[in-house]
Amino acid sequence: MSRKPPEIDPKSAETITFGGFVFLTKKRELRTAEGKAIDLRSQSAEVLSTLAARAGEIVSKDALMRAVWPDTFVTEDSLTQCIADIRRALGEDAHAIVETFPKRGYRLNADPSATAPGAAAATGRARSRFPRAGFILATIVFVAAAIGAYYGAEMWRAAPVRSSDMPRIAVLPFDDMSTGADKGYLSDAVADGVITELARSKTYAVIARNSSFRYRDKPTDARQIGDDLGVDYLLEGSQQKIGDRLKVTAQLLDAHDGSHVWANSYDREIGDLFVVQEEIIRTLADRVGHRIERAWPESSSARVSALHYHLMGLSKLDKDFSAAGNDLFRQLNLKAIEADPNSQFGYMALAFSYRNDAVFGWHRQEYTFEEALKRAAWYADKAILLAPEDADAYYVRARIHTEAGELEQALARYDQAIALNPSKSEILEASSAPLLFVGRIDEAIDRIKQAMGIDPFYPDWYHWDMGWALYEKNDCGAALTEMRKMSSIPSGAHRMLAGIYACLGKEREAKEALAVFLKDSPGDTIREQRKKWENLYTDPVRFERWAAHMRIAGLPE
Repeated sequence: MSRKPPEIDPKSAETITFGGFVFLTKKRELRTAEGKAIDLRSQSAEVLSTLAARAGEIVSKDALMRAVWPDTFVTEDSLTQCIADIRRALGEDAHAIVETFPKRGYRLNADPSATAPGAAAATGRARSRFPRAGFILATIVFVAAAIGAYYGAEMWRAAPVRSSDMPRIAVLPFDDMSTGADKGYLSDAVADGVITELARSKTYAVIARNSSFRYRDKPTDARQIGDDLGVDYLLEGSQQKIGDRLKVTAQLLDAHDGSHVWANSYDREIGDLFVVQEEIIRTLADRVGHRIERAWPESSSARVSALHYHLMGLSKLDKDFSAAGNDLFRQLNLKAIEADPNSQFGYMALAFSYRNDAVFGWHRQEYTFEEALKRAAWYADKAILLAPEDADAYYVRARIHTEAGELEQALARYDQAIALNPSKSEILEASSAPLLFVGRIDEAIDRIKQAMGIDPFYPDWYHWDMGWALYEKNDCGAALTEMRKMSSIPSGAHRMLAGIYACLGKEREAKEALAVFLKDSPGDTIREQRKKWENLYTDPVRFERWAAHMRIAGLPE
């Protein structure tokens, strides 16, 4: 006769128990101690099964991904979602049962008596670690939480991830040897293109440009940079535009000993920029031992001209993020479209410029918020149509979906962008916003940590968003610690800071922080915030919590 669920023996060799739950290792089923089945996605059950087989041990992310997706390429986000799914099923916010070890992996903290087939040694080690589970596990959780709250971001920053499966490469900014009017014509186009294509190949772990480009104009010490970024190879070089000619040199260095692996130079017409990028990437791939097979974008002088105007516009907007700067950004990218109407660059930029108009109220006398977003969406869709493999096109579209409150569409577009360019940390980090709005807080925190992991010298605003995420998690003490890690808290972040102080019952500090914010953003009210954000939160209680904290900080209705 078959057993009824309540009759399952939690001490059976085919089960493992933890936190009042029983996992049937052969059937890969999770149940309560009373035998009630708990829904888990099949891949999440596979992840839990792999952790259960090595209960009490730290299992690396690489090992988990190889076990669950042996023949399929996935990003770490797939694993993160499975871990979040397991934690939701267990109802554990403290991460005490499935414990995260930054830069290392995860550990399943099973009950001391738990056993799993073929895991006797692991169980023995687990017993030795947890001889008095109640007191010791509680102590470990408390200490780990305290250390994690204070040192979490530093651990991510100090220990770059090294993958056992993929070579890790940092592409340094290419020196611009051009002179006169030619200097700066292509900005960082050569190095940026190489970063994007290597990351898209899915056979390399490529460090984000924000971290690798910080070595601009500094002497190259391959071994020191290798240690700083945790990479195996460095690619460096130079570019020189002379009229209609383009000269590029590139060399690949072994970051472990500083030796030269390969070097070459190219002398081509300016319209062959993308051909030169392709040749560099193919040769580099062959030398490292991981061939890349894909279709490459068509190269032409018109396409390069469009890219030139696009890069010029981005530079202007970086220096002047204002209504006037946004207008100039748009005008330069209209020239990009005029130079090559079949390139995606200008359309992506126009989409972003109209998104800026909508969010910041620029040109509100000419068109409404909804009309600005509609224009932005049209240009973003056009960019995707022209360049279905450009991660930035999907990234811009995701931002527009988010502003429109279309959160599921936003998350889908972010997933597409991340799959196309896993090394672009700002895409990973930005994807945390819709996750926070829909209440997937742990996943949002994991996304921000992933972004920090591939960008060891990440910008300050990652701390801002981590502070927001921890505030949403109702861990306001950790949120305040995170905000204070910014080298200089910008005025815009003081509103978040005010909410955190209010959450902690620090009314005076909350009012002082909000006063700093209102100096640059006069006229903000709870009504205005409700109009912008209430519909973005899938749980209205979470917005009302924020509104209550804004009242404590002194924001008028």
